[in-house]
Amino acid sequence: MKKILLATAILFSTAAAFAQAGTAIKETGKATAETAKQAKENVEAAATKQPKKTMHKAKAKVHKASAAHHRAAAKAAAKEVGK
Repeated sequence: MKKILLATAILFSTAAAFAQAGTAIKETGKATAETAKQAKENVEAAATKQPKKTMHKAKAKVHKASAAHHRAAAKAAAKEVGK
């Protein structure tokens, strides 16, 4: 009986760790995607003239902020793995 209880406890604790790791991986992927979008907007801003240049730079700033948010969420989720 103790072995079954121990096995069940281990199963539930590893499931929670995998869930947290999944969150960290997902947020890291989102941050990478936003960083790529930021780079794309910066390249488009360099290749165009006003007023579209300003629009591309503004979009790049939005993507940069979003990437920072996702990076922070991924870091927080990574700290929770294994707790």
